[in-house]
Amino acid sequence: MNSGSLYALAAFAIWGLFPFYFKLLKVIPPLEMLAHRMVWSLVFVASALAVRGEWRWCLTAVREPRNIIRFAICAGLLSANWGLYIWAVNTGRVVEASLGYFINPLVSVLFGLAFLRERLRLLQWGTVAIAVAGVLWLTWKSGSPPWISLVLAVTFGAYGLLRKTARLGPLEGLAFEAILLFPVAFLYLLWLVAHGESHFGDVHAGIQLLIAAAGPVTAIPLLLFAASARRIPLSTLGLFQYVTPTLQLLLGVFVYDEPFGHVQLVGYGAIWIALMIYSFENLWETRRDRENINQADS
Repeated sequence: MNSGSLYALAAFAIWGLFPFYFKLLKVIPPLEMLAHRMVWSLVFVASALAVRGEWRWCLTAVREPRNIIRFAICAGLLSANWGLYIWAVNTGRVVEASLGYFINPLVSVLFGLAFLRERLRLLQWGTVAIAVAGVLWLTWKSGSPPWISLVLAVTFGAYGLLRKTARLGPLEGLAFEAILLFPVAFLYLLWLVAHGESHFGDVHAGIQLLIAAAGPVTAIPLLLFAASARRIPLSTLGLFQYVTPTLQLLLGVFVYDEPFGHVQLVGYGAIWIALMIYSFENLWETRRDRENINQADS
């Protein structure tokens, strides 16, 4: 339990500190940075798999057209999420991006309801209604929906839905997604070089190393997350996930001086309340079910 909790805390803390990393690379345009992230991610995960000697899964995955289609969609959703997040961070929208990851758990709940035939209890429906009210409040006061937040939440929620039913493990799945994304990303980087628009060669060695670090920066928290998921209950893991958007929000407000007034406080507050009620209600039900099982066994 303790090691699983530490792994979870480390994974979500690393994701929460991503604004620091991408702010350091602000000189690289978001699309170019996205391509580098795809390329270096494959380099890192391929090296990890080569060390472990685990490549048989790739032959199985390639033989099944459904797997290719599923992971191609996953790769597209993941790249859209990554690209939008990089753009949001480097255009001063860290706070709005953090809202997307606060909303994401509730989006996942709705996806489970719509596609996996999962059922919600009455109190859970109430939490969804409170969160929707928070989004509507922000939309009304700003004059437009928080598109960045919603797109980040929906793309990552949809990615999670597809990966939940996939046969490959976390590292293998990321590797397969990177394999599918690599040709497009690599050709785009070559096109930038051919047209004299690549920024990689124009920056100093420290920035180049940070760009190459996109591989381990992407894969390490995912591996920590996978390790934690095997060691602690999902209900506990779900509580840790709020570390990421909380850190991002704090960075946006207190480090990067992004605006956060009473309008945002009311809207975000409604979503926070919904998440807290949902999380503790889920934790309560899980414990009660466990107690019932133990009583039945005894």
